[in-house]
Amino acid sequence: MSTKTDKIERLAQLTVRNEATAGGSLWREAFRRLKSSKMALVGAVIIAVFVVVAVLGPWLAPHAPTAQTWRGEVFPNQGKFIGPRGENWFGLDHLGRDQLSRFLVGSRQTLLVGVVSMLIGLIVGAVIGLLSGAAATLGGQAGRRIDTFVMRVTDIMLSLPSLLLAVSIAAVMGQSLTTVMIAVGVVQVPIFARLLRGSMLAQGGSDYVLAARALGVRKRRIVVTQILPNSLSPVIVQATLSLATAIIEAAALSYLGLGNPDPAVPEWGVMLSQASRFFDNAPMMSFFPAIGIIITALGFTLLGEAMREALDPKLRG
Repeated sequence: MSTKTDKIERLAQLTVRNEATAGGSLWREAFRRLKSSKMALVGAVIIAVFVVVAVLGPWLAPHAPTAQTWRGEVFPNQGKFIGPRGENWFGLDHLGRDQLSRFLVGSRQTLLVGVVSMLIGLIVGAVIGLLSGAAATLGGQAGRRIDTFVMRVTDIMLSLPSLLLAVSIAAVMGQSLTTVMIAVGVVQVPIFARLLRGSMLAQGGSDYVLAARALGVRKRRIVVTQILPNSLSPVIVQATLSLATAIIEAAALSYLGLGNPDPAVPEWGVMLSQASRFFDNAPMMSFFPAIGIIITALGFTLLGEAMREALDPKLRG
């Protein structure tokens, strides 16, 4: 009897080691494929440029972003604006402020809002998904009831249009940059919760989980050390994609006037909102912040899609 038990334990330990080795190989193979992907390279370059501009923006700006130095040259009521020129590469806005300086400094605010919003959604959603997935996988009948209740709540949140939900939250909380971060972050919560929970359910029936249970490992330890680490790859990919969505939605809320209450503080969404009033006479005022938002979101999307393909087991040769 003792010999049979020893064999079972050795087999279980071997299964756990094999699964861990396979997981490490998967990540190494994914990284190798990611390095050879042109789509990932383009996305990474765009993101790197955006981050450098956001970090160094205040030092790269040729003029003070709030200074109305050329106020006397701009007459919005008469439709007279100053476009790109040697002294002002992106032209002037309706108050005679340098658009390039505002673009460079505003990139930091845009990055901050996008990253913080994504982290709010990721952390809160991951906690909910972890609890729900653990309850459904190893919690028995009571755990499945908890999982069902939590998932129905997330389904209700997912049924609402994301921008409408964000606008509603921002309208209730009041106009501020913090409000935008929270509103956009809350919209991302059910996405991460659903994704992590589904990934944990898929991992719950794996051989390494059965082996760990056969060894008598506690359920909490199985979830934390075995199921959770192997369920994170789709969540990481979604975080990259959600960052692009967060930047767009944050810009949309700023465009609707729910962002920073101080319009003098540059941010791409605020710049786009201010420029939209003068689009007929000065379309270039809208062009630069809009193209910045589009290209940045494209960079995160390209990198996220490349990561998705690199981690997809169906595409491994």
